[in-house]
Amino acid sequence: MRSPRLAALELRRFGRGKLPRAALVALLVLPLLYGALYLWSFWDPYGRLDRIPVALVNDDKGARADGKEVSAGADITEGLRESDVFDWHEVSADEARAGVEDGTYYLSLTMPADLSRRIASSAGDSPETGALQVRTNDANNYIVGQISRTVFGEVRRAASTKASRSFLDKIFISFSDIHGQTVKAADGADRLKGGIGKAEKGSQDLADGLKDAKDGSGKLSKGLKKLDQGAGDLADGSARVADGTQTLADKVNGVDAKVGPFLKDNEKTIGDTAQLVADSSKAVRANLGTLVKAAPIAAKGAHTAADTLNDIYKARCVNPVLPDAACSDLKKAKDAAAQVATVADDLNTLIGDQDGDLRKLDKNLATLQEQAQALADRAPHLSEDLAGAVAKINKLNEGAGKVAAGAKKLNKGLGTASSGATELDTGVGKLRTGAEDLNGGMYKLVDGSGKLAGGLHDGAGQIPDYDKQDRDARTDVMADPVQLVSKDMHKAPNYGTGFAPYFIPLSLWVGAMVAYMLIAPMNRRALAAGASAWRIALAGWLPVVAIGVLQTVALMSVLHWAIGLEMAHAAGTVGFLFLVTACFAALVQWLNARFGPAGRILVLALLMLQLTSAGGTYPVQTSPDFFNAIHPFLPMSYIVEALRRLITGGGLGPVWHACVVLVAFTAGALALTALSARRRQVWTLDRLHPELSL
Repeated sequence: MRSPRLAALELRRFGRGKLPRAALVALLVLPLLYGALYLWSFWDPYGRLDRIPVALVNDDKGARADGKEVSAGADITEGLRESDVFDWHEVSADEARAGVEDGTYYLSLTMPADLSRRIASSAGDSPETGALQVRTNDANNYIVGQISRTVFGEVRRAASTKASRSFLDKIFISFSDIHGQTVKAADGADRLKGGIGKAEKGSQDLADGLKDAKDGSGKLSKGLKKLDQGAGDLADGSARVADGTQTLADKVNGVDAKVGPFLKDNEKTIGDTAQLVADSSKAVRANLGTLVKAAPIAAKGAHTAADTLNDIYKARCVNPVLPDAACSDLKKAKDAAAQVATVADDLNTLIGDQDGDLRKLDKNLATLQEQAQALADRAPHLSEDLAGAVAKINKLNEGAGKVAAGAKKLNKGLGTASSGATELDTGVGKLRTGAEDLNGGMYKLVDGSGKLAGGLHDGAGQIPDYDKQDRDARTDVMADPVQLVSKDMHKAPNYGTGFAPYFIPLSLWVGAMVAYMLIAPMNRRALAAGASAWRIALAGWLPVVAIGVLQTVALMSVLHWAIGLEMAHAAGTVGFLFLVTACFAALVQWLNARFGPAGRILVLALLMLQLTSAGGTYPVQTSPDFFNAIHPFLPMSYIVEALRRLITGGGLGPVWHACVVLVAFTAGALALTALSARRRQVWTLDRLHPELSL
């Protein structure tokens, strides 16, 4: 009899009575207890966290910061109550403590009294961190405690981010204020630079003007010295001439009878003397003109320089713009210029006071020059014209006396003027030096103010200026600078879908295990008839495979249409589970066929080893080394990995790998069962009287 027919006969036994049919139905739905029912119980626990009672305590007293009320506790409480996380119960601290202790609440979250004050302190001189207080009790439920740490971590980050936003917003506003003030300072520095630039130009003009004044005063001083020397020579000469003419006149008038011979004997001397008087008069007249022209010009130049320096001093030092050192030097220069102007005025006044005498002197000098020249011209002929000569000598004597008196007075005045001109030249020189020093200082000040303005502009450019929109954007980024960008390539929609690859093969293994409690691993008829070992193995394997296919269809139908399991590759998943059923049936069959009643214990032990090393819950790498060592050698390790790809998606490489592994395990288990069948065809005392019967 062929193996399929033997398998059909084995299954037909379950239709001969109510109890076998009930056993078959129970056998078909048994995987639902391990697969569908268990997965259903925690299909989406995170979606029902709002049913977990949690105590919420808000003891926060609030605070004030920058004139505003801060109520961090109330804000957090409101946000939590609006969320779908946990069933919040606002209670007192004592009620929360007692509730967590007796299990009324799984845990509690407390906002302490100083929470707002600590958060508000971030904008003050002594910032402090706020603290949310969580109380858990693992005696109530360990998993809830683990979930709460994640949830409250998010709450803490949200509260910290909100507090950070307020603090950072103030920082950005401060940046904008600093930027604005720096821009104002830079604009002021620009204006200062412009004013100092004008002052520097004025000081340069003053220095240039004083240079010209120094040249003029030097020339004036030299001219006056020469004029003073000439006037002294003139005074001495005119005095001698006056003495000579007086002597001459006395002699001429006294010894008129002797004049003829005298003139004849002294014609040459008289001519030379008269010529000297004419030349001296001409030189004095020329120097008088230079003095009259130079004195007013020098006085005007000195006044201009003094007025310019005084204006600069008032503009820059009365309302201080320049440093004190620069103002001190400028004051000295101003005072020196005023003194020079005074000396120049004195000289001008002297010349003005003597203007009538100078004109009269010039006129007398002109007359003296003319008469002396005439006398000199006529001297060779005096003896011939004695009467005329006597008259002219008397006039000459009179004029010489006047010239001598005027020259003496002029010599005295020019001496004073020469001293004043020397002082004027010295003062103008000092003033020029001070003006040049002032110009140098002003130049440095201009350069420094330029650097100051440039530095302030550069600083203003480097200080950020944020408007409200930019400030809000930057505050959001800095308050929460690192975002977790999570991309689930093949996301499981819920907790149950994630664990389905683990519990589905578990349920199918249990189904095969229970099936071989009702179906013999080796067909007794085939054994008794002496059928081939392979036929015996297949005859015992095919009925359980058929039942496993029905179990798989029932299980996946309930998971998909009743519970809501969505599969990326539905047909592939079901087909792969048929192969899983065949492999599990072959393994369980061999263990039962080879070890008899003890094989059932080995089936359970092998299930435990597969469950603990398959990595169905936590990654196998987190398990002890023993489980990592046996992980590659057990079929469920490959089944779990393949089902994850078939249900949630991803590359199918692990699926094909798992198919090869399952086919190998199936073929190997059937071969071992056939070997066991061959051995069972020989009866022994152990078979007739087994030591243990289950």
